[in-house]
Parts: sequence; C-alpha cells; structure tokens
Amino acid sequence: MKKLAFVLLLLVGASCGDDSVESEFGVPLDEDGKNSLLQTGFEDSSDKNDAALGRLGLSSSVGSDTAVWEVRNQWFDTQTDDAKKAGLAWDENSGLDWEQKFNAWVDSLESTPRANNNYGNTYKIVTPWGTKLDAPALECAESAMFLRVTFASWYGLPFFMEAIDGKGKRVFFGHFGVRTEAGIYPTMPSFKTRYPDYSDKAALVTGGGEWPSDPNLAKRTLAGGRDDLQPMIGEGAHAGAYFDKLFLNKRVGYYLLIHLAFLGSANMADPANTYNITPESIEPGDVLVERWQRSGIGHVLMVMNVLKVGEQILDEVTVPVLEAELASGSMPRRQPVWDNPNGSKRYFTTEETGGGEYVDFGGGIKRWRTPIIKSGRWAAAVLDADLEDFIPTTQKLKLSQRPERFKLILKTLTNTQKLGSLGEIIEAKRMHLREYPSSCSARINREKAFDDLYLVGESMGLSKEDIDRDYRSLEDYVFAELEYEKSKTCCWNSSTAGMFDIVMQYNESLQNDPNAIECPAIAVFKAEGAGDGYDQFRAFAILNGRGDEWVAWRADETCPQANTTADVEAEHAWTDFCDIRDRFVVDTP
Repeated sequence: MKKLAFVLLLLVGASCGDDSVESEFGVPLDEDGKNSLLQTGFEDSSDKNDAALGRLGLSSSVGSDTAVWEVRNQWFDTQTDDAKKAGLAWDENSGLDWEQKFNAWVDSLESTPRANNNYGNTYKIVTPWGTKLDAPALECAESAMFLRVTFASWYGLPFFMEAIDGKGKRVFFGHFGVRTEAGIYPTMPSFKTRYPDYSDKAALVTGGGEWPSDPNLAKRTLAGGRDDLQPMIGEGAHAGAYFDKLFLNKRVGYYLLIHLAFLGSANMADPANTYNITPESIEPGDVLVERWQRSGIGHVLMVMNVLKVGEQILDEVTVPVLEAELASGSMPRRQPVWDNPNGSKRYFTTEETGGGEYVDFGGGIKRWRTPIIKSGRWAAAVLDADLEDFIPTTQKLKLSQRPERFKLILKTLTNTQKLGSLGEIIEAKRMHLREYPSSCSARINREKAFDDLYLVGESMGLSKEDIDRDYRSLEDYVFAELEYEKSKTCCWNSSTAGMFDIVMQYNESLQNDPNAIECPAIAVFKAEGAGDGYDQFRAFAILNGRGDEWVAWRADETCPQANTTADVEAEHAWTDFCDIRDRFVVDTP
C-alpha cells in the first residue's frame, strides 16, 4: 500500500456523477478518495479490566429513524431462540456465542478463483437465503469492515465504529446510522425512513422466488468509484449493484457506501474499534494491520483460516504450532487475494505489523471490539472470554514482540516451499500490474518479495543472478520500482490492462529490432520527457491502431509530485537486464 502523508481534501461534484457518494453527501476525502476521519486518540487503561470495557458511546436507545438494521441479538448470546438455530457455519443448539459464530462463518468461506482469470483465489459468500456471490472488489480495510458489517446486519447484531472529525467531534457509524452524541451527523440520511428493507421477503427468496432489487442502489458507486467495478456480477456493475444483490435490507447497502467512504485502515488500527491479541490466540475473522506511519494509509489483512498443526515448548510453556491464511484487498480496489500459509507468514512476521520501532503506529494482530450496553450506553468491549488473549496498548514491549513470536509459532517452511511461496507472491503482484500498470504499490511489494527470495537463495548457495535468471521476467524491468514521492505515475490509479499490453508490445519491439544495438535500453513505464511524460508509449499505440486505448494521465489522488517532468526509479537490487537478456524469450509483435 502507498506510504503517503494523511491529507484532508473536500471533493464536491466528483467526476463519478450524481450517483456517487461524494455528490450526495459531500464526503470529505483523503488522497485516495476515502478515509477522511481521524483516529479517536483512545488509549487502553493500564488496568486491564477498565481497558477491556473501552469507553462509553451513544445511548442504546438511539436509532428510531436513522437505524440501518434493528438489533435483535447480542454477541454474547448462546441460549436465546435465535442463538439456538442452525446457521451458515454452525449446527442447531451449537452452544456458540455470536463472536464464535462469526469466526466459524469466516472459516467456512469457500476459496474460489478470482474474476476475469486474475491470478490467485478469493472467497465466495453464501447468504442466509441461499444466494451465492464471489467476494467484492474492495480496498484492504474496506474488505475487513465489509465482512463484519455483513454478518452483523444479517443476524441483527449490534455494530459500530468510532472516529473523530476535523473539529474533534466523535462520530459513530453503526447499526443506528451515522451519528454524533448530539444527533445525526450533518448530511447523513435517516436510513430507516429513507431506504427500503425487503427482509420480509426472506421466505419467498429462500423458496426460489425473485430477488427484490433497488434500482437506485444498483446505480451507486463507492467514493473514488472509478475503481469499484464488480466484474464478478456483470459488466459495468459497481459496488451499489453488488450490495443490491447481497442484501435484502437495502439500507445496509446504502450504509456501506458511506461507511467505506469515511473509514479506513487508520480507523481499523484505532484501539477504540479493535484490540490487540496474542499470536497464539488468532482465529478466523481477526485482522492483521500493517502500519508504517502514525496517520494515513496502512494495510489490513483478514485472517481466513487457522490450523493447529502441532505443539511446542517455548519459555517452558506449551504453545501451538499454527498455519494461518490471510486475504486482502488493495488499491486500486480488487477482489481479495487469498494467500496460502507460506505467503501469509511473511505478513505476520514483518515489523510493520506492530514490531520493533513500528509498535507506536498501532499495527499488529487484532480482534473486533464487541458492542455491549453499559449503563444505558453502547460500549466497545473485550468480552470476558477473550480477556486472556487481550494485550492493552500500554504493554508496548509485549506488543512489539509479536512478529518475532509469530516466527516461532507459525509452521517453518523448507527452502523449496519458501521459493514457491515467494514466487506466487511475485506473480500475484505482476497480475495486479497487468490490470493497473501504473501501480507503484504492486511494484514495491514485488521487489520486497524478490528481496526475500534473494535471502532464501543465498542460504541455498544461489547468487542474485541465479535467482533473477530463474524468476525474473521482462515485465519486471519494464514496470520498475519508482520512488513514490518523486513519481507522478504513482498518483495514477486509472491505467488499464490495454495500456499494459501496449507498453509491453513497445518494449518487445525494441528488443527484437534487428537494427538495434546489442542490448537496447528498457523503456520503463514512467513519466519522462515531453508532454505528460508518456509520449513514446502513446505514439506507439497510435502507430499500431490502438490510440483509443491509451488513457491520459490524471491525478486520481492528491499528488504533490504532479508537476514532475521525470519520475525517479528506486535503487534496484536486481541483476542488470543486459547481463541476463539471453534468458528472456521475447515474442515478435
């Protein structure tokens, strides 16, 4: 994910048109078209019991006209009539509370290939009414919040997250709508009275009846909606169309369009909304938050599966040996990529997930706080059953040691397995670049994986050139890593797969030119030279009858480097292309 400073920007009348969230609610957006509200500043008390309660929020009676859904269950219920019923991932009279059922539901999500033959797998959702949908294309934090909101709304469970606006006002997003302590947050709708709920048609739909649609919801896009296409449900479909197919209660779809526009990874890291847990206690449904800065963008990954594969003694205590799998969305929005245990371990053990010098930034393995009623008000708490797993934010040393702990408890891989896993990660980043060739985050993360690959190779007696000969492709050199803050290409989220093909075709023609020097220079896809910096690629597209496929550069996010005349490549660790050029098979265009 991009490492940018947090900036507030008000977009009014955005180019997405009148069906966008921006145009209807005047959403204040940041550099990526979202995440405009700040962390609360809440810190856990040194007293673990006080810290577990969190802090009191809105009155439990709010929501008579603003409610998105009605609360009919509590997360700790086990013996109510609803709690005893069979569900999507649990049997009748299971004895599980709803937090355990949430874990079981995430664990049950079926792996399925991503849409449009994209690399890797994602997950499939089965609704309580029997309909099936592949996972939506969302950003990383959006994907995690989507799962929690979806489950809570289906089963009438309380849900809320808290943030602070630019004036220091507490803002609550939840089953009761979008509110402050004084009332409705300005410009927010009264969901209950404004939008339809077709939950009364559940039996009809379950029996094979027609699914009720809301055409207005189906037209809506997410903030920054240039990249919220949902090809898994149809050509030209956006997030609103996906939510229309997922929820009988259409209010939830409208709510998500707002919730996901305002809240992001910084709010997921906020201890007011999630709490830190021990590595040994991870469950499906937990989230791993990567933070490399105090405010602004980070990365959020969802724990999909956890498998106990053995036990070991550490510090005279028996602890499990685990395999865990993560999935995450990205920017631009994509269907979550579901990593295998080998690829997932790399995220669990990086210092950016709360270790070492990064501990103050709020990253690490976390669990959702549970809404409960305390003294007539909603509070985001740690349930008694989870107190043993809970690490307050005041325990910095214990928090900072978690990535190293994961290195010990997650299954150790052979060198061959590591090579295979890192190769899969690299290919996944390439696939992302084939869809969005301007993506700097994909270039950065591809090279991070190569750095790890070089280390594995070194331990096996392989040189960097050996690794590059076996694993490099021409496109790695064409889409070289750029310095984010010095490269305007990194602000451009609307590049296309057609443009990728044009850039590659151009480079292949250079390498195959019989009149060229022995090793022609790579034409790196970056801004350089006259015009907007991409003239050589645009001219080649026009020459080959593909000029209409070339999309002009634009700043799709706040871009201080927009006026640069030459993007800056990062310092490369790879073997020079000319030293291994003989290894590449370049097709003649």
